[in-house]
Amino acid sequence: MRLLLCTDLDRTVLPNGAQPESAGARGRFAALAARPEVTLVYVTGRHRHLVEQAMHDYELPSPDYVISDVGTVIYQVTGHDWQQWRDWQQEIEPDWAGLGHADLQVLLLDVSGLRLQESGKQNLHKLSYYVPLDADTESLSAAIRRRLEARGIRASLVWSIDEPNGAGLLDVLPGRADKRHAITFLMQRNGFGLDETVFAGDSGNDLPVLVSEIPAVLVANASEAVRREARSQAAASGNPATLYIAQGGYLGMNGNYTAGVLEGVVHYHPAVAHWLETAATGEQAIE
Repeated sequence: MRLLLCTDLDRTVLPNGAQPESAGARGRFAALAARPEVTLVYVTGRHRHLVEQAMHDYELPSPDYVISDVGTVIYQVTGHDWQQWRDWQQEIEPDWAGLGHADLQVLLLDVSGLRLQESGKQNLHKLSYYVPLDADTESLSAAIRRRLEARGIRASLVWSIDEPNGAGLLDVLPGRADKRHAITFLMQRNGFGLDETVFAGDSGNDLPVLVSEIPAVLVANASEAVRREARSQAAASGNPATLYIAQGGYLGMNGNYTAGVLEGVVHYHPAVAHWLETAATGEQAIE
């Protein structure tokens, strides 16, 4: 078998939430990622520098690909060599009608409640704002869409929360530049089927993948609100069987962060359990 393992970083692989991490979970995750059968993809809102910082700080395995900046950039990673996929840029460019983030920023200048994020959090096809936690996102979305659609711009609005800093976040992206489409694009380019792919996430901006036809796992440390929304949307879209919510208990772990990722992978691919049990005991796998 082969496996395309796509996973969010913050509070999914990174144990940077309030809940505890299971001892040994990240080691088992690294052992799984080292298998020749596994292609590892980090799917994150972080830009490249912050991904590399997280890999260093948390001793994460090096991925084969990184889908960064909320799906607007795809890198192929070989050691320290990160090659950006130009064909992905060409895929999403038409949605913004030839404009870049600076042009869209001008269009949205007088929309109240939006505060531009730092320059390092922007890129050509990603316009990012801070918003108040109590913002009326429905009204804001309508106002933003009216401005953009008047210029022929197809945009995806991704709302999320920066829990550590208590801030709301908004990413304005090309319509097709979301995590789901980026993963599907990568699957197609590398010949992976749905039965060879697993996605793991924890938050609202992971929902487009979590409730899709792509086999997905919601880690146990996800909020109850995200759990409810994921179940509801998966049922409404006809994909309840491709959403697994980690419960804990697998190999004595609690299902949080990488423990939940591993639990979900084994749910979809029971044969992987042998690899993980071997990694836990330090014995050499016998094929």
